[in-house]
Amino acid sequence: MAGVLLHVGCGSAPKPDTFEQYEEVRLDISPEYQPDILASMIDMGDIGPFDALYSCHSLEHLYPHEVPVAAREFHRVLNEGGTAVVVVPDLEGVQPTEEPLYESKAGPVCGLDLFYGMARLIPGSPYMAHHSGFIASTLQAVLEEAGFAKVETRRLDNYNLMAMAVK
Repeated sequence: MAGVLLHVGCGSAPKPDTFEQYEEVRLDISPEYQPDILASMIDMGDIGPFDALYSCHSLEHLYPHEVPVAAREFHRVLNEGGTAVVVVPDLEGVQPTEEPLYESKAGPVCGLDLFYGMARLIPGSPYMAHHSGFIASTLQAVLEEAGFAKVETRRLDNYNLMAMAVK
């Protein structure tokens, strides 16, 4: 075992293969996903420390004033030298239109979906609404301001933006 991974905003998603050798602790705000820890990412409670943290398509669901709070929580719950991997929609160059940009497992995704969340999913799950948006420089800045020593961002396929941050 490589250590313990905190999977923040886990929903029903499995941990990625990259963290296969980690023991997973799942945290989510919604009880329907039966997380190990039922909490908001802006107040995770008295937990940790963890060796790694993974948050995929969760941070954008917070309001702008909450994003730095969550980033500080990510930093707080990690061991010294621990790594956070954060994935969010990449809004660089995206226009908020109904023109499909790519096909996902949930169906076609348009610019409006990247900005505001998947419109067809929000009525049944209000936590799916997006309240914040990111490009590489803004995601990097929020993690650096939270205290992470080394932050690297990378643009991925299908309008995904990934940051790797080391405490």
